Amino acid sequence: MNPINTATIELKIADYSHIDGILVLQELYLVDNLSAEEKKAGFVTTRFSVEQLQAIIDQKGLFIASDKGVLIAYIFAGDWAYYCQWPIFSHMITYFPNLQFKNFDINTTESFQYGPICIHADYRGKGIIIPFFEFMRKEMLKRFPLGLTFINKINIPSLQAHTKKLKWSIIGEFEYNTNQYFILAYDMSEPLIEQ
Repeated sequence: MNPINTATIELKIADYSHIDGILVLQELYLVDNLSAEEKKAGFVTTRFSVEQLQAIIDQKGLFIASDKGVLIAYIFAGDWAYYCQWPIFSHMITYFPNLQFKNFDINTTESFQYGPICIHADYRGKGIIIPFFEFMRKEMLKRFPLGLTFINKINIPSLQAHTKKLKWSIIGEFEYNTNQYFILAYDMSEPLIEQ
C-alpha cells in the first residue's frame, strides 16, 4: 500500500454535492453488507437515505474528508430531534438522568449525538482521525458543550479509536434488540491537538 499524503486531504462541512460520495462510503462499511471477518475491522450500523442526509446537511451536522476530490471519510453530528427518528436513540435518551460526566447536566438540549464516523480502510491508521475530529469538534462546540454517542460492544476497532485516540469516556451501557452498547461522552471544550 502506498503511503498517504495527508497534505492533499481537505476537511469540510458537507453540502448536497457530497451526498453521492457519502452513500458510496456508507455501503462499503455498512454492517449488513459485511462478512463476519470484515466486521472485525469496524463497521457502521445506520443506513442513511438521501432525505436523511439532506436534513443533517441542513443543520450543518455532516463533516467530510476528501483526498484529491474523492470522499474518504464522514462524521455525523446532530441534535436529538434529528436522531430520534431511529428508535435506538430514543431508548438511549432514557438513560440520561442516571448518567454522570464531569459537571455536565446530561440532557438533550445541551448535548448532541456524535456519529457515525466512517473512514475508508485505506486511510485508517494514517493520522487522519484526530485532525478530522478536531475540525468537527470546533464546529459543534459553537452549539453544544457535550458530545454523546454509543458504540456496539463488538465493534472493538471503533471503541479503541474513540477511547484511546480520541479520549472519549465510557459513562454507561445499555441493551437494545439483543445488542450491547457502551455510552460515551466528550467535553467539546477539550482540544485533542495542542493549540
